[in-house]
Amino acid sequence: MTAETSTTASAPAPTAARGTDAAASPTPTGPIPVPADGSPRLDVEMVSEALLGSWADARRDARERAARPEMHRPMDASVAEHRERVFGQLRTLAEEEVSLPMLPEHLGGPNDNGANVAAFEELVVADPSLQIKAGVQWGLFTSAIVQLGDEEQQKAWVPGAMNLETPGAFAMTEIGHGSDVQSLATTATFDPEGGEDGEWVINTPFRAAWKDYLGNAAIHARAATVFARLITNGVDHGVHCFYVPVRDAQGNLLPGVQSEDDGEKGGLNGIDNGRLAFDHVRVPRRNLLNRYGDVAADGTYSSPIDSPGRRFFTMIGTLVQGRVSLDGSAIRASQLALHIAITYATQRRQFTAADPTRETVLMDYQAHLHRLLPKLAATYAGAFAHEQLLQAFDDVFSGRGDTPEGREDLETLAATLKPTSTWLALDTIQECREACGGSGFMAENQLVGLHQDLDVYATFEGDNTILLQLVAKRLLSDYTSELKNVDRAGIGRFIAQRAEVLAKRHTPWARLGQSVSDRGNARRAFDSMRSAEFQEEMLADRARVKVEEVALALRSTARMSPADAAAEVNKHQVEMLDAARAHADLVRWRAFTAGIEALEGSGAEGSRAVLTDVRDLFGLTAINDDLAWFLLSGMISTQRGRQIEGDLRRLLWRLRPHVLDLVAAFDIRPGHVRAPIALGGEQERQDEAAAYFRAQRASSDAPVSEKALRDAEKRARRAQGKKSSSR
Repeated sequence: MTAETSTTASAPAPTAARGTDAAASPTPTGPIPVPADGSPRLDVEMVSEALLGSWADARRDARERAARPEMHRPMDASVAEHRERVFGQLRTLAEEEVSLPMLPEHLGGPNDNGANVAAFEELVVADPSLQIKAGVQWGLFTSAIVQLGDEEQQKAWVPGAMNLETPGAFAMTEIGHGSDVQSLATTATFDPEGGEDGEWVINTPFRAAWKDYLGNAAIHARAATVFARLITNGVDHGVHCFYVPVRDAQGNLLPGVQSEDDGEKGGLNGIDNGRLAFDHVRVPRRNLLNRYGDVAADGTYSSPIDSPGRRFFTMIGTLVQGRVSLDGSAIRASQLALHIAITYATQRRQFTAADPTRETVLMDYQAHLHRLLPKLAATYAGAFAHEQLLQAFDDVFSGRGDTPEGREDLETLAATLKPTSTWLALDTIQECREACGGSGFMAENQLVGLHQDLDVYATFEGDNTILLQLVAKRLLSDYTSELKNVDRAGIGRFIAQRAEVLAKRHTPWARLGQSVSDRGNARRAFDSMRSAEFQEEMLADRARVKVEEVALALRSTARMSPADAAAEVNKHQVEMLDAARAHADLVRWRAFTAGIEALEGSGAEGSRAVLTDVRDLFGLTAINDDLAWFLLSGMISTQRGRQIEGDLRRLLWRLRPHVLDLVAAFDIRPGHVRAPIALGGEQERQDEAAAYFRAQRASSDAPVSEKALRDAEKRARRAQGKKSSSR
């Protein structure tokens, strides 16, 4: 499409980017050449299908649901009104059995966890509050019963959770420990004399042990899955999960249960977040969700996992789907924001260019391309990476790939991508808001509310910084396991060899080699840096070297006391986080590349060509963002480093004609986008203004510009001067 095509594409449908009349326009509004016939074009339908992924049908159905007006985020609603609206929407979802795919066969479901999460992610474009409310009810509360309980417990409690007879809360977080779940203070002490065969006494010992920020806790929850320290026969067996009723059928708190409303929040105000505390609340022995730990009537504890630490992390790992779903939801929110901002930027005109009667569309300005297209590239990379994460999740939770190694890999990948995508979403939405000027700040155009609602995505289901620390620890563990395969005599040589490799990176030899091969040829440098081999080598080497540098710096901790070792690790925490981010860039780049290679059929060649430019924009942006490290490490020559900015600008211009096709492939439908500036409102204003000025110029009584008069006078004086000099 040409730049002129973009100015006439006002419809939100995927085909909007291919208007035939506008495509014939010979001149763009800016310095964008019209693509020659036969040049690569994106097959929107093919790429859209690729982005839908393995659970395309589930996503399509969910997108239709998210487009329904009754599911949308309300405007100008009070907190109380928003909460009741969302609870009503949740009842509709329950009636339509939208979460049925998550259930195993013995509970009447298809055990299709991938379809369940894929559909859940799509709700973010309707109302993030509804999405998270549904996530609390089924992705956390119900999932805890399914994943941590036995079959008898599942049959007793899951039906009520699924049909919303029992709205539930997921009572894990305590205000005093937050992400440090292993140190929770709430206790569940077994009393063998209580009830028929023993009871649990759930107790909140002090204020900092109150469960807080819990969805459903303030009003709607009738039960909660409560995480507490299991104590029996005087032994603390660590954190386990218990099913605890908290309200009766009329919504009254049960004896011993306390609740407080968290009140208005910075976003997601359709959810009744609140606090829960328990004053020696008694529940039956069988209310311990006992898949990973059980207590007999006499108080004897048993577990299929001997190690308390491994037992805890295995138990928490069953709840990884929250991170998986937030990753996909954040990517979908970024797609929505980009759709709004790019549609607006291809219609909104500002300042005159070569044509004095027609202003330039925003998308034809280099600065506008520079602020939006790298975010578009990162969103594409994140979408392809999420598909790999979702497949890994489904493999584990379906049972097909449920091995300790499979779970560990899943947890690491989720901890890698969830921080990356949620931070990307916040950055993208904010950039899109600013790119839309004052219109972007209007609530009706969705961007401000979307940013408010997604703000906390960076915190819940694992604080982003904490998750990246987990990734770094896994990377360091993998590196250390390499050393375990080396005999004692060879360990010293191995470390010395790796240290030598690292040292060489700080010499000019690698950079000299690149400079010699490029021989000052900018085109040759551009081609080599755009090669997949070069980008993967740079990103992979950076990820590995950053891990190696930390691992070698921490090798002395093996001989330290636990306290001293922890202090030494703390000194390198920033480097660990940096290594995890480098790993995330590599994961996304490889997923993007694999997604491009998987395209097949008619139209694949052109789509691969366009998407390769997008992938290169992502890869070179990642390298450029960390260019100082690449230069100081000797991995990139000064010449190539100086070249990258120019290469990125060339990629922006190459991609400019394809921007509407690229956002059309996101399949943002009418009903998903409700921003007037992306629904033709801006184009109507531009058309009205153009018609007015055309009529004014054609009229005989149009006012004359003072500047035009002055220019005419200057020309007349110059002409008179030439006549005088020629005499």
